[in-house]
Amino acid sequence: MTQHVRLGTGIGWRPEIADAVERMAGAAGDGAPAIDWVEVVAENVCPGHLPEELVRLRERGVTVVPHGVSLGLGGAGRPDEGRLRALAERAEALGSPLVTEHIAFVRAGGPRTASPVLEAGHLLPVPRTRDALDALCENVRIAQDALPVPLALENIAALLSWPDEELTEGQFLYELADRTGVRLLIDVANLHTNHVNQSEDPGKALDELPVEAIAYVHVAGGFERDGVWHDSHAHPVPRQVLDVLADLASRVSPPGVLLERDENFPEPAELVKELAAIRETVRVASGGGAGTGTGAGAGAAVKDAAGPGALGRPPTDTGAGTGTDADARVDTGPARQRLALAQAALLSALVAGTPAPEGFDRVRLGVQARALAAKRAGVVAKVAPELPEILGASYRPAFLDYAQDHPMTDGYRRDALDFAEHLLLTRRPEDAGARRLLREWWLERSGPAPRSERATARLARATRRVLLRR
Repeated sequence: MTQHVRLGTGIGWRPEIADAVERMAGAAGDGAPAIDWVEVVAENVCPGHLPEELVRLRERGVTVVPHGVSLGLGGAGRPDEGRLRALAERAEALGSPLVTEHIAFVRAGGPRTASPVLEAGHLLPVPRTRDALDALCENVRIAQDALPVPLALENIAALLSWPDEELTEGQFLYELADRTGVRLLIDVANLHTNHVNQSEDPGKALDELPVEAIAYVHVAGGFERDGVWHDSHAHPVPRQVLDVLADLASRVSPPGVLLERDENFPEPAELVKELAAIRETVRVASGGGAGTGTGAGAGAAVKDAAGPGALGRPPTDTGAGTGTDADARVDTGPARQRLALAQAALLSALVAGTPAPEGFDRVRLGVQARALAAKRAGVVAKVAPELPEILGASYRPAFLDYAQDHPMTDGYRRDALDFAEHLLLTRRPEDAGARRLLREWWLERSGPAPRSERATARLARATRRVLLRR
């Protein structure tokens, strides 16, 4: 019988609500803390310079779990050692009992496809095929070996589906957990999203997946437009998502449940109400017990009442996987090659305007492409907040226009610089004062150091000369 960390009820920590989260970790109106723990986006914190609010939470004994978004374990390539090392460093700096990531790919291209590496800027669904599963399992074992604490992986929301899939979502998750011993982070909002967008039954997925492998659960809000559910993390949690949570909680007592909110933050009192609704949903569905409420010993290791369950063996508590000897002998090279070509073709269609791969719904590809561009514009605005300040209302349409012909290849900070450079080279914005501010911003951040490629370095120097003359 495996041990899980009993986390309790938590919230995603974001700088915009840092003060409110501190108060929630203190006492709610009835004298009990509104939250027991927090999750932080791993890439948004630096181990040597943790936000003071996070440090204070840690000093008070609040558990902090780093949640990665950039590993791309579902991609055709093996995990990047630097990204794995960075995730491990954050787990150690935060004293975390586990780390989490996603079952997704976030980049594609490279040597296997004889094409440039493209970045999605967001999480994209992995095809539920044997090829993808083989590559993912090997990637998970590599990650487990590199991390100092257990790893849990999250199911993602999808706006589109792959043709000719071989497994359901529940079957895919079952085999992943069975072959690697990895834990699962089940996002019930994503199960609802896939129900609306892909007609996938959340109950069937819960029937098939190994609930005893669940490390914790995500709950979030979204909205429906033109028959498509958008997992926005910017809206209240709807009743439908709480119903999926109740279904899950009726099957197993989740070690933790966390409310995600990334923007459009309401008043703290509204967040506390949502947390209370989540806690009550779990309590009622689990038969009136403590559920994930406070006082259950947040941060303590407790034995999962579900036991080994359908897997026949529980997930391991160490980084080591539980794959069989046959698993260890699987040659993933051919599978990775096929997966690389498929993912590169899809991502290129989404961000570079190339033809849609055969079998995909072109309407849904358009929805996903627009969603990626909007996400990219929003993140660049957060990474470089001066750009929307300088450009005003023209920022978003100008960026979306730029994104159509300029796929992201090197992360959001480089993307912000390239966007500004593109505007200046095309003599925009039209307002001379705004253009001067943009030029000063670009010159200050682009710096004197040339880029790695010689041709790119020459272009950068030439661009600087042109800009300095204007």
